[in-house]
Amino acid sequence: MSKLAKTLLLSATLAATGASAMEEKAFEKVFDALPKKGASEQLQALQDLRYRWVMESFPGWATYEGYPGVNDRWTDASMDGIERRREQTRRMLAASRHIDSEKLPENQQLDYQLLYQDLLNEVKGFQFPDHLLPVSHMDGIQRNVPGVLNSMPKRSAADYETLLARLEKLPALVTQTRALMQEGLEKKITPPQITLRDLPGQIRALIPGDPKQSPLLKAFNEMPRSIAAGQQRRLQNRAYALYHKEVVPAWRALAEFVERDYIPGAVVDTAFTSMPDGLRWYAHKVRDNTTTALSPEEIHRIGLAEVKRIRGEMDRIIQKTGFEGDFKAFTEFLRTDPRFYYSDKEELMRGYRDIAKRIDGELPALFGTLPRLPYGVKPIPGYSEKSQTTAYYQPGSAEAGRAGVFFANTYNLPSRPKWEMEALTVHEAMPGHHLQIALAQEQKDIHPLRRLTFYTGFVEGWGLYSESLGYDLGLYTDPYSEFGALTYDMWRAVRLVVDTGMHQLGWNREQAIEYFMDNSAKPLHDVTVEIDRYLVWPGQALAYKLGQLKIKELRASAEQQLGSNFDIRAFHDQLLGAGALPLNLLEARMDDWMKAQSAGAAGTPAKAAPAGQVSSS
Repeated sequence: MSKLAKTLLLSATLAATGASAMEEKAFEKVFDALPKKGASEQLQALQDLRYRWVMESFPGWATYEGYPGVNDRWTDASMDGIERRREQTRRMLAASRHIDSEKLPENQQLDYQLLYQDLLNEVKGFQFPDHLLPVSHMDGIQRNVPGVLNSMPKRSAADYETLLARLEKLPALVTQTRALMQEGLEKKITPPQITLRDLPGQIRALIPGDPKQSPLLKAFNEMPRSIAAGQQRRLQNRAYALYHKEVVPAWRALAEFVERDYIPGAVVDTAFTSMPDGLRWYAHKVRDNTTTALSPEEIHRIGLAEVKRIRGEMDRIIQKTGFEGDFKAFTEFLRTDPRFYYSDKEELMRGYRDIAKRIDGELPALFGTLPRLPYGVKPIPGYSEKSQTTAYYQPGSAEAGRAGVFFANTYNLPSRPKWEMEALTVHEAMPGHHLQIALAQEQKDIHPLRRLTFYTGFVEGWGLYSESLGYDLGLYTDPYSEFGALTYDMWRAVRLVVDTGMHQLGWNREQAIEYFMDNSAKPLHDVTVEIDRYLVWPGQALAYKLGQLKIKELRASAEQQLGSNFDIRAFHDQLLGAGALPLNLLEARMDDWMKAQSAGAAGTPAKAAPAGQVSSS
């Protein structure tokens, strides 16, 4: 194909999807100017470019962040779009290598290390065909698109015109996604067949006969009074017509493809390492998610040790309750006794909101800095609740006028025990994800690029560490809730064993489910959902426990070094004060802080470690 033909094809693709892309002129302008700048200005320019590139390449993410100007677009999921973004990423990496980092001031050292490390890891990942796995029961357009549409500004008729423009381009995104799935099918790169059973239902749930019931058009049922009634009807009629003519046929064709071709042809083997070059691919995912150099075998051994330790604590609590029976009998009692379950979904949600409110009043004792952005507690949407995990957090955005949300699952109430609710709330809301992510968003002294970075080892490690703070917050006062907290700790320890077991050591799905059930009070439904999650997100679940262990290790080190001068509020503020970090850079930052604190306590003039200061190790 000629260069002109490729250019015309790319232009047609972008026009169809409205996909945002960084133009070559924007890159050339920045790169041409870099040699004329000093190291500090080079880094600033490259950070600015990277931030703009992320927002314009991934408009859905930009919507959540409140970034303006791209709300009428979707990411270009064509192969041309994917290759263009890869090449642009390689060019940014090359540019970062030409920055003389030794000439950067202390407050930019961390910025440089993060930018370079992120770009390098991303480019290393290009050797693996992740793009051929665009959809699973856990993520993909059927899960993400409704959230993006419903997070868009909805204050004026102009906002709804933008929403319609994005909706109009949705069928092209569906078609692009299907093409990637088709290529993956041909190359035997798919999620395991057993995990895809709910996927057709997830897709069809988006396109009911009545457009007013579609999650895709929820915004058109919530139009503000500031829009005149006549305008509302006009906008709604356009949305309904577009829905029936363009949107429904595209999604229906995708559902039929999944049912007819994708599921029957999907790989049966559940081990990710059975994929082409699977051992190296899995090892990359492990390193990328955990931001450690640990091997799958090392992580497996850590998991076994943690399971043994936590099991001992659980046995102690069983004795404390006076229960007559073994561990298996006690967990069966927790899973089945009606006293531990709500019979009404609204009662369950009120229970979560009560816990959240009680936690909020205790936070100043543990944190010197709290976020200004509020959060809410809502049920997981019905179209995804069946195959969704117990809960999750969705970040808010002050720029977009949207609070953070702790989503709790109300599906199948007999699988939602009361004894897990305190630990879950601490993890997903405060002082877990909402506190950490909102604080990062509100930091004005770091580059916007830093405020939106997400390192699973840090973010999820903090969430799990936060569960241990429940004791300081007045939670876990009865033995069942305390057992629930240990169940959640065990849950993440088991992950280390079963994720590596299934993907590295030859375990099958049934072995993983059995091991999970033998060491946890989680109901079978939750365990099955969790195991299937690890099958389609290999390596991701390892980050929780490893991140928690690293934070606990840093806290123990600070308590030992600082003794009576240890201040838990100062420790937490420092830990969170630079936003999310890879675990290797977090450790270097906290080591520098401890040295500075120790020097100050000893009467030596202490130089406080700035936000960007890290050691070279």
